[in-house]
Amino acid sequence: MGRRLIVASAVVAALVAAVGVAHAQRYFREGSYATRLAPPQMPDSSFVVCRLAYRSVRAEPSGIGWQTDYPYAEINLTTRLSELTKTRVSRDENQRPNFYVVRPLDPTLFNCPFLVASDAGTVGFRDDEAEHLRNYLLKGGFFWADDFWGTEAWSHWASQIGKVLPPDQYPIEDVSLNDPMLHSLYEIKAIPQITNIQFWRRFGGTETSERGADSAEVHFRVIRDSHRRVMVVMTHNTDVADSWEREGEDPQFFYQFSPAGYALGIDVLLHAMTH
Repeated sequence: MGRRLIVASAVVAALVAAVGVAHAQRYFREGSYATRLAPPQMPDSSFVVCRLAYRSVRAEPSGIGWQTDYPYAEINLTTRLSELTKTRVSRDENQRPNFYVVRPLDPTLFNCPFLVASDAGTVGFRDDEAEHLRNYLLKGGFFWADDFWGTEAWSHWASQIGKVLPPDQYPIEDVSLNDPMLHSLYEIKAIPQITNIQFWRRFGGTETSERGADSAEVHFRVIRDSHRRVMVVMTHNTDVADSWEREGEDPQFFYQFSPAGYALGIDVLLHAMTH
């Protein structure tokens, strides 16, 4: 219990102390940031996050396709990773964390150690894209799909990731709270339901289920390879990336969601890099 309290306090203290990135992201409009494609060769061997620029084939309320949560979710997450652990993250000439975008058929996909997608319930993969992503994952890649809500979004996502990793060979599994991934650094006792900040404001910070009863239960699921290595993480009925992206916009939103969101994010990152 003492260790858990110390760890929780350390998360909050470190996040509150480091306000530079949070201030920088306060005045941006989501979806307005230029696409920064991954270069043919990464500038260094340090950790970096890539965002998948997928094709949307359906729409979800509050979503804007692949640009949802881009780029400050990955900028802030890698910043906090470097502050809360000893992980070296890739940085540009101004010491800002690097972040990149890759399309499903880009050869640079194989340079990305960690791939993310938000608004994942709108994705559409062609057969050639699914094959390319399958090769990436089976060769050691890691993919986190986040921020999709309700039964319809889940059913659509399951059909699309099933093209990539056929469910008869690579079934989707629910993750128990005693899984080692949830204890990499922080002790995760529950998967948080995090709503986007606009929804949170609309309901005065009291409601977190964006699709009402249809999204009341948070799901933390994975797909593993034949050696039980996690290839895909799925956070359904929660928007974990908004706890990173929007950390500097409202102190109440920060305290309600960001410590839990970062604890989960860092645990997943550390597990992905060490397994």
